[in-house]
Amino acid sequence: MNDNSKRIFGDAVSIETQRIFDACSDRDCICDLPVQLDEGCCLADNITIVKTRKAEVCSVCISTDPVPFKSGYYSVDITYNFRVKLEGYEAVCSEDCVPLTGTAVWSKRVILYGSQGNIRTFSSEDAPEADMCCRSADKPRVTVSVVTPIALETKIKCAEICTGLCPPAPKPAPTQYVRGIYITLGLFAVIQLTRPVSLLIPTYDYCIPGRECGSPTESAKDIFCRLDFPTEQFFPRADDENICGCIKKPSGGDCCEPHSCAEDDGGCAKDIG
Repeated sequence: MNDNSKRIFGDAVSIETQRIFDACSDRDCICDLPVQLDEGCCLADNITIVKTRKAEVCSVCISTDPVPFKSGYYSVDITYNFRVKLEGYEAVCSEDCVPLTGTAVWSKRVILYGSQGNIRTFSSEDAPEADMCCRSADKPRVTVSVVTPIALETKIKCAEICTGLCPPAPKPAPTQYVRGIYITLGLFAVIQLTRPVSLLIPTYDYCIPGRECGSPTESAKDIFCRLDFPTEQFFPRADDENICGCIKKPSGGDCCEPHSCAEDDGGCAKDIG
């Protein structure tokens, strides 16, 4: 990509874009989320251990509503639909596994500022053949970006379900226990509220890629030879190491200063990098 920092400012142009009015980063530990097994999958009585092999967000349902008595704020209800792949085992050291698949659903609510708007935008791109259509812009647009969930725990639990009339009665309603799979997921997400706005920005030049495309006749050997050797994969760096590779002194003091690891400094290891 060209370096626009050295180019002379040209004309100012108006563009339409989505402006972020409010956003939040979300970290959720979803504990004991029940898994609904797919049709044909059964948690047999001989299965005592279940492991989660893969969990992913297959869809997200979003709804927004204005917050009463708080102008410009919106409550955002988010429902995550997870797709889960599991393996069931009879014993700890058992090699034979039973593949299981299912879904899980989890909801949450956040409140963010989305400003105010009360316009209707007519667009020829969205119009049917016979008539123009319009879209309302009184609510902000919500975007939810998520990464692959982290499976923290998977276990089998017995849940109590009601098999008769659940309202209070002279005698307790009959109940039974059903074995089910419960997972604990770690989920990271970014939630944003945006609105379309017109902005005036400076222009420099058209962006022309500066890197040439690779030759289709280039051999796989040449491509492999250009790759950096993955040193960190063989020699992982500890969290408490600084850039120069020193270790903490036995007395508990601080590491030696950066760029002073060439010689032994009474407790700091020599730089072997």
